[in-house]
Amino acid sequence: MEQHFTDTIDAGRRIEPRDWMPDGYRKTMIRQIAQHAHSEIIGMQPEGTWITRAPSLRRKAILLAKVQDEAGHGMYLYSAAETLGADRGDLTRKLIDGRQKYSSIFNYPALSYADVGVIGWLVDGAAIVNQVPLCRSSYGPYARAMIRICKEESFHQRQGYELLLAMMNGTSAQRAMVQDAADRYWWPSLMMFGPPDADSPNTAQSMKWGIKRHTNDELRQRFVDMTVPQAARLGVTLPDPDLRWNDERGHYDFGEPDWEEFKAVLSGAGPCNAERSARRRAAHDDGAWVREAALAHAARTRNPPAERIFAATGAPDA
Repeated sequence: MEQHFTDTIDAGRRIEPRDWMPDGYRKTMIRQIAQHAHSEIIGMQPEGTWITRAPSLRRKAILLAKVQDEAGHGMYLYSAAETLGADRGDLTRKLIDGRQKYSSIFNYPALSYADVGVIGWLVDGAAIVNQVPLCRSSYGPYARAMIRICKEESFHQRQGYELLLAMMNGTSAQRAMVQDAADRYWWPSLMMFGPPDADSPNTAQSMKWGIKRHTNDELRQRFVDMTVPQAARLGVTLPDPDLRWNDERGHYDFGEPDWEEFKAVLSGAGPCNAERSARRRAAHDDGAWVREAALAHAARTRNPPAERIFAATGAPDA
């Protein structure tokens, strides 16, 4: 069975839920998919606070649709994790208790409406670079979920960029808001790809198993190369004095993120860690009655009372 698993990976085919897989592969997939699902759910919070304050009905509808998409992404991914034997309720409890992580970027505040556009441009842009290769991930349910998620993330990135174009063609105050938001989100966006390859303990095995297709540093470089021309088109200055084109490499050189800050945010010391967890916990507690009602309805549907069976079949009362 192990040889068949290895041959399947080496041939570029997909592992499906009923296939045999090593315990390490299963645990790695559950960890990665759960972290991704948690990120989508927590990621609703920064932009969700701006739905009621967006400047027009059109902008409110756009933002509401995006937050709704993120909720859907979380549900797709939790479902994919369940195919590996994970329990959705258990994953939620681990998130709320701080036993599982989500993307560090969502522990930064959205201080102005320009942050909505910059999150779409930079954060969703980084997500696309990171996630498009996952459409070819070796685990079938995850790869298939990523196809739809990436299509929607691409739309979100374009929405964010369109908003920033509108603001950069507006007043000087609006342009200053965009620049301030870009200054704050640039480095955290680079951190989204994870630590440097030399400090990433899971990358080599994940690539061997076909879970990942590129290293953290390769994806980070791809994101920088893609984003710098977009910033120039916007008229935004990226806050990196080391950022410049390198003819010899054929890529942009760029500075090193503050990895100590990255570690602090992951460990729970970010600007919004406590707030994000508290809101998710409150939402989970407030929704308890809905889950109880849904379970009761499902049980009643599976085991209908005798009088309903007789009514439906025309059988006499017992």
